[in-house]
Amino acid sequence: MMTVKDFETAARRRLDPVHADFIAGGAADEITVRANEEAFRRLRLLPRVLRGSAERSLDITVLGGRARTPVLLSPTAFHKLCDGEGELATARAAAAAGAIMIVSMASTVAVEDIAEAIRGSGEDGAPAPLWFQLYLQPDLDFTRTLVRRATDAGCGALVVTVDSPVRGAHERDLRNGFLDLPDGLRCAHMAEPGEGGRVRQIAMSPEISWQHIDWLRGITSLPILLKGALHPEDALLAVRHGVDGLLLSNHGGRQLDTVPATIELLPEIHAAVAGRIPIVLDGGVRRGTDVVKALALGASAVGIGRPVMWALAEGGEKGVRRLLELLRDEVDQALALCGATGVRDLTPDLVRAPVWPDTAGYAVRPGGAVS
Repeated sequence: MMTVKDFETAARRRLDPVHADFIAGGAADEITVRANEEAFRRLRLLPRVLRGSAERSLDITVLGGRARTPVLLSPTAFHKLCDGEGELATARAAAAAGAIMIVSMASTVAVEDIAEAIRGSGEDGAPAPLWFQLYLQPDLDFTRTLVRRATDAGCGALVVTVDSPVRGAHERDLRNGFLDLPDGLRCAHMAEPGEGGRVRQIAMSPEISWQHIDWLRGITSLPILLKGALHPEDALLAVRHGVDGLLLSNHGGRQLDTVPATIELLPEIHAAVAGRIPIVLDGGVRRGTDVVKALALGASAVGIGRPVMWALAEGGEKGVRRLLELLRDEVDQALALCGATGVRDLTPDLVRAPVWPDTAGYAVRPGGAVS
């Protein structure tokens, strides 16, 4: 396995075709799925020279969580579709790499078991960094229970998905008849206590509003990141409502099709929040150079989703370890070739971009500058 693409090809051979489509697919015509990758390819890096360093630092700190790599694991559902150990294997690989893992609410392993599997495996014996992704449920008491479980398990932040008032049109899944998990698998956080207990469905909430974010802010002291806010005005509202960070994500193209690629939106969002809260970006990251471009344009870290699932399908825990090592090596190489001693040296002038449409008062110019 030499590239992320190699993992995708290998996973396609190993997975049930229906499950492979579930992982790769997006909403409707999958225009945004393709746009996420294509937008990175349109960006160009303009390196500096004669600024060499024998070593480069890839360490980051986001919302108090330290990591040895700027690549974190975005929340993805149903890891046991790819490997029998599911999220346990993924978490051990992330802990070994010093990477932050965001546990999905739709995980097939409970957050308590994931936390136990990596207890003491962080730097100097500290807990490996875990965050928890949450869909706010209409049953607020049940939502409160999930928040308490994530807190008690030692999660360092809550990542609240806000782009899913209804489900996206996953036409691949509909054509394949993939409407539920296979026998023997369940969404661990939605199951009632005890073997054979009722498993709730994750409810999408068309009525979700900023009042729900205020309610959540009032019941937890954990940092809150919003996942899926794409408009600069919503980024400003997030700051005003006491949100601690943004996960700039279009759900991998799985919700509203034809929305822009996240890397195209990053300069606008970065200008809007003006450094008041950190931005993590995911969507279409397939190379170390993609990571460097995102960090240079203002992201504090970068998330990967589908590549984790492909690596898990190809080689379980070892596959995910290899994936994270590969991306770390690619980021390190790109830093050296850009004349950077670490991720903190990355600035917008290292990126040459097309002129993207000015739709919200922030014009993105060549070189990544924003006016």
